[in-house]
Amino acid sequence: MIASVQGEVLAVGAGWVVVAVGGIGMRVEVPAGGRAPQAHVGDVVALQTSLIVREDSLTLFGFATAPELEVFGHLIAVSGVGPRSALGVLSALTPGEIARAVAAEDERPFKRVSGIGPKTAKLITVSLAGKLAAVETSDDAPASASGSESAGASGAVQLALSGLGYSDADAAQAVQDAATAGAPVDEAGLLRAALRLLQSDQASARGRGR
Repeated sequence: MIASVQGEVLAVGAGWVVVAVGGIGMRVEVPAGGRAPQAHVGDVVALQTSLIVREDSLTLFGFATAPELEVFGHLIAVSGVGPRSALGVLSALTPGEIARAVAAEDERPFKRVSGIGPKTAKLITVSLAGKLAAVETSDDAPASASGSESAGASGAVQLALSGLGYSDADAAQAVQDAATAGAPVDEAGLLRAALRLLQSDQASARGRGR
């Protein structure tokens, strides 16, 4: 299982990125449209991934946040929802929107997703009932102030960095330093800035060790 990838972006397309990992360019399918990771060629990205194995293919799906990956796993467990359809749902809806629709037994948001019919939309709400409570308020619920938005993004980015193997202390310090330096308050921007700081620190440490 490939749980995550981290590296420089070599190419970007509609719904995919190619990430340099250990001298190999790994193509990762990602949410498209407004939910796509804000990555450009030359950026360093960290994606949490799910490897889907089929008889004729190995496909890596990647997400910027842990809630997206968690919801993806739940969606592909629903009968009739394949990885591409699940990615389509996450391209149209945030994890919080999905969780709130399921909690309200409202299949209408899913019907608006290309490739999801009325029967499948209803099945999603029924099958995922009670399974998404942990992500119901994890993302874009309206915040009362920009500070609340920043705090939510900081927590998600720290979790993502910890998932990539950084210590909790290093992750928290990098996020704080990135925010102090004026990094964007959104998760993707903050994650890129924190990763650059951590990689810079690692490079400096290697230099001192020589």
